[in-house]
Amino acid sequence: MKICLCLIAFMAGMCVTVTVNSDNGDASEDNTAVSTQDTAVEESKTNAPSSLGIKKTPYGVTKDGQEVVKFICTNDNGLTLEMINYGATVTSFKTPDKNGELANITLHCNDIAGYEACSSYFGATVGRFCNRIAKGKFNIDGKQYTLATNNAPNHLHGGKVGFDKRLWNATEIKGDDWVGVRFTLTSADGDEGYPGKLDVTADYILNNGNELIVELKATTDKATHVNLTNHNYWNLSGAGSGTVYEHLLKLEADQYLPVDSTAIPTGALIDVKETPFDFTSFHPIGSRLNDVGGDPVGYDHCFALRDQTGNMALAATVKDPASGRVMEIHTSQPGIQFYSGNFLDGQPGSGGFDQHTAFCLETQHFPDAPNQDGFASTLLKPGQQYHQKTIHRFSVRK
Repeated sequence: MKICLCLIAFMAGMCVTVTVNSDNGDASEDNTAVSTQDTAVEESKTNAPSSLGIKKTPYGVTKDGQEVVKFICTNDNGLTLEMINYGATVTSFKTPDKNGELANITLHCNDIAGYEACSSYFGATVGRFCNRIAKGKFNIDGKQYTLATNNAPNHLHGGKVGFDKRLWNATEIKGDDWVGVRFTLTSADGDEGYPGKLDVTADYILNNGNELIVELKATTDKATHVNLTNHNYWNLSGAGSGTVYEHLLKLEADQYLPVDSTAIPTGALIDVKETPFDFTSFHPIGSRLNDVGGDPVGYDHCFALRDQTGNMALAATVKDPASGRVMEIHTSQPGIQFYSGNFLDGQPGSGGFDQHTAFCLETQHFPDAPNQDGFASTLLKPGQQYHQKTIHRFSVRK
């Protein structure tokens, strides 16, 4: 089979986002259509049969006896997406390099025991609220809610047993030029301290345009805060190939959110110009790490994307000179968390991977939004639908 190293366009789609007026907290649905194009891939000159498909295999059993299933999705160009229903987790994403050689470019654990021991959220669908909430507290309609403070003194990525540690329901989904997995989960009222029964759907799709599409939806029966994301760790040279210092990153963001000593945003939005946070043009990820500082050193900051309309827009582009791989990220979300793998330390909690050997670009609403009046609201009310979409587009430059 000929491996197509070129690309792509947008997958046709619609995105409905809940937008909130921060002055009065009232929410309304924005039914603006996402910018779309017909998906197109260069026609093969051979008559090889389509390899587009999906397989399901056993993955193992959790320590409490739950059976875990793996799904393997393959497109016509040889790209492969592997996922498990534990945490609705991406365990592998294989793409070709400039020589046509396939490699897994996302960090992973070796088995289900590794994922249960891992505290790094490799590839997981994170919720109810990704990133941090200050001191694990927020108020809704005058009532205070208290969450787990699993990242002392703050709440992180949904708590002690967040969505990354749950067994999701999973079904195969297919289209003419795509395959994927639909994961569903019900989070009970009071789960990890959050109010309301939350029903969540996470669609992961691989198409023949060499796109990984993540579409997240949720509804609730009681007002609650929701902020979902995928937590892939990327190394475009291949997982385990070394640091990502030479990867070139560009972000469509003119401002970032400074944080306090516990990684909670101060509430300010700071211009990136003439700072180590300026990725408005391509910069090597490792070139200014020491200027960023931190303990451990590195980026772990949310950037405010230029497009705040809720429509699909380019958010980030990453190039790897060594492999030739290129990844673009388009999203309906207002922010993107850039994390340079600072806390990876080679231990089981890091899946055995060392510091700075991968990076995360987590599309999301701003951290601590429930406690920050100046940030777009993350409050979801009964009758509304949370709906966000992110597209990762892969190509190669020789």
